[in-house]
Amino acid sequence: VQLQASGGGLVQAGGSLRLSCVASGRTFSNYAMGWFRQAPGKEREFVATINWNGGIRYYVDSVKGRFTASRDNAKNTVYLQMNSLKPEDTAVYYCASTAGRTTSTSAGAYQWWGQGTQVTVSS
Repeated sequence: VQLQASGGGLVQAGGSLRLSCVASGRTFSNYAMGWFRQAPGKEREFVATINWNGGIRYYVDSVKGRFTASRDNAKNTVYLQMNSLKPEDTAVYYCASTAGRTTSTSAGAYQWWGQGTQVTVSS
């Protein structure tokens, strides 16, 4: 199983980015996916999770109303649309996959992880 995240970059506060994560090596549509992030000197934190068909999504409070997770099972891809970005959103963002259909906000529920993509928001 491989997860390849992309789409990070440098953006000014108030700007937008869309992260993508392409999965290979398994039946992508069967599994819930998640996004996590880790800022320098901080622990990895949950950002968003989406269930197997995209019908259920949860977000950490700090990104609600600004970030949207979605997925295209035909393309084996999950997305994180990030709008109204803030400097405190600066982190390495990771996509991850569970081994089941239900969502989870806990990193321990995710068995496969991508390599991370850097998001830097300047003030």
